[in-house]
Amino acid sequence: MQIYLDYSATTPPRPEVIKIMQEVLTQNWGNPSSLHEWGQRTATIVEQARMQVAGLIKASPESIIFTSGGTEADNLAILGVAQASIIPQHIIISSVEHSAVAEPVRLLEQRGWKVTRLPVDAQGRVNPSDLEDALLPNTVLVSVIYGQSEVGTLQPIAKLSEIARSQGVLFHTDAVQVAGRLPIDLRELRVDLLSMSSHKIYGPQGVGALYVRKGVELVPLLSGGGQEARLRSGTQAVPMIAGFGMAAELAAMEIVKETPRLIKLRDRLFQKLADSIYLKPTGSLIHRLPHHASFRVIGGGKVTGKTLVRQLNLAGIGISAGSACHSGKLSPSPILLAMGYSDSEALGGIRLTLGKDTKEADVDWTAMVLKQVLERLIPKLVTVGD
Repeated sequence: MQIYLDYSATTPPRPEVIKIMQEVLTQNWGNPSSLHEWGQRTATIVEQARMQVAGLIKASPESIIFTSGGTEADNLAILGVAQASIIPQHIIISSVEHSAVAEPVRLLEQRGWKVTRLPVDAQGRVNPSDLEDALLPNTVLVSVIYGQSEVGTLQPIAKLSEIARSQGVLFHTDAVQVAGRLPIDLRELRVDLLSMSSHKIYGPQGVGALYVRKGVELVPLLSGGGQEARLRSGTQAVPMIAGFGMAAELAAMEIVKETPRLIKLRDRLFQKLADSIYLKPTGSLIHRLPHHASFRVIGGGKVTGKTLVRQLNLAGIGISAGSACHSGKLSPSPILLAMGYSDSEALGGIRLTLGKDTKEADVDWTAMVLKQVLERLIPKLVTVGD
């Protein structure tokens, strides 16, 4: 029996996605920049996908810029805004950003930019008043992650973006974990820039998108032929883009039913593990991604999150120790550290993320196995308060 519970890391491409990608690869392989029939057929496919992705977040198609994934979308938003400034300015991010935001911001800091990292509470939430206090006359961008991939906490993006925009400051959010899992309506959510990724919504890996509000000026990271509204040069990866479009359309159709189903399964998992003295939930239990459950291991430092990943893998169950982008590193989670945990505590984080193929039986079996593994690995003398 194998159970995959790492849907925040990646999702399996849907059959409909694979089908459209195969059709593009075998029948519509022209260069979309070419003016002849082969190129124009492919260009139509790209624009169809642009409309599909835009529809997922209720945006205009011309505001969607295709990228190689969420990381490039984040980098284009951060560095694209920054490079429009002649001299270093001020940027604000949260202390729980994904590395795709944290690292380009660190690079800017090395180049003389002033960076403010907003603190979070024990649940990983930013206080909007902290953003109000942090804004400076030379603040050019605020970037706050929408749904934290490691602990599942949702940020008050509508309120935060309202504060930034009231001061004329651009606002970006990394919505990679949210798009396709919770409704997003950019006619109401007044952000300037928003990042998405295909492989989080059952599309192919290697493609993502950045929403750019009309009027926002970015300096492109790549110089070349000027594809993607002159913001992202390079021949478009049409098969992946077509797959992304199909995945976005299906996600938009199913979100009304799928999101409540995931919430029910998520809450069932929390309930099944509530009696374990070796686990404590992390992140907000109220403001939370619908598919996401995360915990800290209470084991006196004897058992790390990565230990549990390996042990459950032997049992045929796939989970994660924090973000998959850092899964190979044995170091304290910077997200848990930012939430106030100690170095040893921040080594004990795990996440179990659910998807369209997850059933109640999968949740129940995983909870049982996880509790058995913990009872075997952790000495009985460890107390709940450890």
